[in-house]
Amino acid sequence: MLRRITDRAALRADVTASLVVFLVALPLCVGVAVASGVPAELGLVTGIVGGLVAGALPGSSLQVSGPAAGLTVLVYEAVQSYGLGALGVLVLAAGLLQLSMGALRLGRWFRAISVAVVQGMLAGIGLVLIAGQVYALADARAPGSGLAKLAGLPGLAGGVLGGDGALAVLLGAGTVAVLVLWPKWRSAARVLPAPLAAVGLATAVTGVLGLPVARVRVRGLLDVLRPPGADDMAGLLSFGAAATVVAFALIASAESLFSAAAVDRLHDGPRTDYDRELMAQGAGNTVCGALGALPMTAVIVRSSANVSAGARTKLARVLHGVWLLLFVAVLPGALGVIPVAALAGVLVHAGWKLVPVREFVRLWREHRAEAVVLAVTALAIVGVDMFAGVLIGLLLAVVKSAWEISHVQVETEDAGDGGGALRVRVSGNATFLRLPKLLDQLEALPRDRPVELSMAGLRHVDHACGVALAAWEEEHNTRAAAGGRGTGDAADSTAAADTAGSVSAPGSRAAGPS
Repeated sequence: MLRRITDRAALRADVTASLVVFLVALPLCVGVAVASGVPAELGLVTGIVGGLVAGALPGSSLQVSGPAAGLTVLVYEAVQSYGLGALGVLVLAAGLLQLSMGALRLGRWFRAISVAVVQGMLAGIGLVLIAGQVYALADARAPGSGLAKLAGLPGLAGGVLGGDGALAVLLGAGTVAVLVLWPKWRSAARVLPAPLAAVGLATAVTGVLGLPVARVRVRGLLDVLRPPGADDMAGLLSFGAAATVVAFALIASAESLFSAAAVDRLHDGPRTDYDRELMAQGAGNTVCGALGALPMTAVIVRSSANVSAGARTKLARVLHGVWLLLFVAVLPGALGVIPVAALAGVLVHAGWKLVPVREFVRLWREHRAEAVVLAVTALAIVGVDMFAGVLIGLLLAVVKSAWEISHVQVETEDAGDGGGALRVRVSGNATFLRLPKLLDQLEALPRDRPVELSMAGLRHVDHACGVALAAWEEEHNTRAAAGGRGTGDAADSTAAADTAGSVSAPGSRAAGPS
């Protein structure tokens, strides 16, 4: 009896939560699609697949998937470069790649990606998204690249002040204001999520006042579905298309698994199985690609709304996909009354939330190198493109880590007779990053005395360091055997003075780490 009551309570909680997630997801699905340069219906298709396919598979019990603002910039660039028809095959290939990574149990390895790189990626996406959607706020067409968007903002502002698009800007700004203020009205926010309230109010104002602003174009669900064909498949043979597939797969996987880690901290239920969740995301993207829809990821906004609404099981996220499907089937024309400026306001707000301002300030104070990685990744995405920016961030994070762990210590020991060989012991981690300073320390040793170089204390030595140390020892001992010719007494005395902190006689002393 108790179990039956518990099951009923869980079912009631899941149904309620699914309705809340549906209301949050509806404007976001449409807004992400419009910002990506594709028909609005495709965003809803991805939301439906995220609920019915990814939501039904094992992995994370309460995480909700759908089209995400984090992939908007990359999708827009792909559509502009290869056309809307190629989007399906790109997403399909990315989904198959995710399935392969999950089958190879690579999901857990995404937790090894530097958090600063992921935050920088999201910050760069957020900045480009904001810059692009500001144009949509004014019913204007945005330039292609991130730098062009930023460069065109002064001209856009001049046009708005001249009267072009002023009403749309006011409508979008009002949408942002509602998004910021609505959650403070807690009783209302519990009933109606802020995104739906903001878009609903903007739509109502537009309809009542008859504002001359651009609205979402509706083509019908069956009209926009375009499964990829053989010609589209052939397009994958180009390097650019293959790089886009890899970018889709890696960025979507990283965002989904980082989202899963965040959602796990919000509830006490079962923890995420990262490999299974990666396969669930891959299966969802494979279906989305087969339908020609947008790529999907797990979305922290919808997931946190699901947890906050009291969801108990995966049924809540599956039902949210059912409600989206019913909406598309019963009320497809309702999309046509939504002003584009209102959706742009939703995405400007979402883009700003992707920029970790507080986290950057904290990192700058406590881990400045991590803050630099974050900033460089974000700026590279804005200045170049998404894929290159992420690669630059990853490379910088690897170099930073290598630099931080490659500390080398040089210790010297004198036998005490003042003229015998110096015993030199090198310990730590010797990499090419520390090689210049390491050789400077060794070159500062007295040139008229032979050395016995020991590398037994090195935990790691790369090839460059090993070769350089062996060459230095041979050259130094050859020069010492020749009586230090060519160096002069003054040079020896200078070298001895320079190594006061590195060499002691008699006894032993350690030089500072390099």
